[in-house]
Amino acid sequence: MSLINLNDTIAAIATPGGESGIGIVRISGSKALVIADRIFVCKDGKKPSDFKTYTTHYGRVVDPLTRCSVVSSKRDNGITGKRDNGIIDEVILTVMRKPRSYTREDTVEINCHGGIIPLRKTLELVLDSGARLAKPGEFTQRAFLNGRIDLTQAEAVLDIVRAKTDYALKVSLEQLGGALSKKLNRLRVGLLNSLSILEANIDFPEEDLGVADLKGISANLEHASRELRLLLEGSKRGRILRDGIKTVICGKPNAGKSSLLNALLNCERSIVTPIAGTTRDTVEEILDIKGIPVRIVDTAGIIEPRDLIEKKAVSRSQQYIREADLVLLILDGSRELSREDEVLIRKTKSKPTIVLINKIDLRQKVNHGEINRNFRRVVQISAKKKKNLDLLEDAIARFVFDGEIKSGEQVWVNNLRHSQQLKKVKKSVLQAKDSIKKNLPLELIAQDFKDAMGFLDEIQGKNFSEDLLDRIFSEFCVGK
Repeated sequence: MSLINLNDTIAAIATPGGESGIGIVRISGSKALVIADRIFVCKDGKKPSDFKTYTTHYGRVVDPLTRCSVVSSKRDNGITGKRDNGIIDEVILTVMRKPRSYTREDTVEINCHGGIIPLRKTLELVLDSGARLAKPGEFTQRAFLNGRIDLTQAEAVLDIVRAKTDYALKVSLEQLGGALSKKLNRLRVGLLNSLSILEANIDFPEEDLGVADLKGISANLEHASRELRLLLEGSKRGRILRDGIKTVICGKPNAGKSSLLNALLNCERSIVTPIAGTTRDTVEEILDIKGIPVRIVDTAGIIEPRDLIEKKAVSRSQQYIREADLVLLILDGSRELSREDEVLIRKTKSKPTIVLINKIDLRQKVNHGEINRNFRRVVQISAKKKKNLDLLEDAIARFVFDGEIKSGEQVWVNNLRHSQQLKKVKKSVLQAKDSIKKNLPLELIAQDFKDAMGFLDEIQGKNFSEDLLDRIFSEFCVGK
């Protein structure tokens, strides 16, 4: 998507396709009210251009080329016509005048019945009346270009739409509200204050940089370095909240893998029988565990494949284990460790793994000491009886949050672009610290500060390229 001509009026269907109670056609731009005047007939005879902002009005969308005289009558709730020619749908129309709208432009939303035909025909009328079809993410892009939100907030809109858990939604809403922007702005102000001292000394070399000034600049760099380290440490966890953690359940046949998946889902998703090897393919679901989106896969437990299908199932299971962020290795606690168990222990020992000793409702025969020597995270459960599943969920949360369940004060960086830019900021800050330590010329130190501030500005979109906007907003759906 190339940079947009903000003089255009854009329109799109802002709700998913298919049948529903309501579907919305959104219009934004200088002609939004003119277009609404052309196609909307209100119950009280007024025009949308006369409506106050943030008001809704009942009426009909009518094709201006085919309609006859549409007159008011107390009989049909105030709207009827001598002939119904040109009437497309009964709707509720909302007006939001600039600058207090999502895009900071005049905006009209037409709430139609949520069928494909009324929505499509309403949109066609809007386009025929002077609007053009919006591109993916163009409404949010206009909100950014018109200065209502910065780029981190614009990206948070997409994260809100894609949020898979309540906590992921909370983090995205905080970013939309400016939590990350405020943190970055404070960093930038601190760097700017130090840069102004440096540049004053560059412009007036007769005024030597005092010891107090130098200590203040060094202290500011130390503070910035600490804040950047905290943001980057949280970025991995932030991206997990956004994208989910790939988790694989593995174990020998009949160890209880499918029973565990069903217990976590609280439904019969996988087939469970006493016959070993029932699962011959992978089964994948998304769970909400302590606010973490867990993309969990139940793999085939066949160690020695007997036919081509089982051979492919084993190959796929091994691939999932290699690519997993976390492995749940399930062992049958009612039996001693078998050769199959030992093979899986060797394969998962080098991976982030939580060992689940299953079937604790039965008499235990497995050597717990041997397992504890090989793995740091061990949880005893009964998948069948749904016992200790809360301990498993706690262990997963501690793994994601490095031993600490989520903190309410932490600002999570959940976007790869942001973390990459923050690494550049940190590099420039460390370079400035090193330059001061080596007593390098002030011009070089000042340039390190300028570089760091420039990278911060790129995160928030104060400096941006057309290609960058293309990459970001092309991921949005049309209508947002």
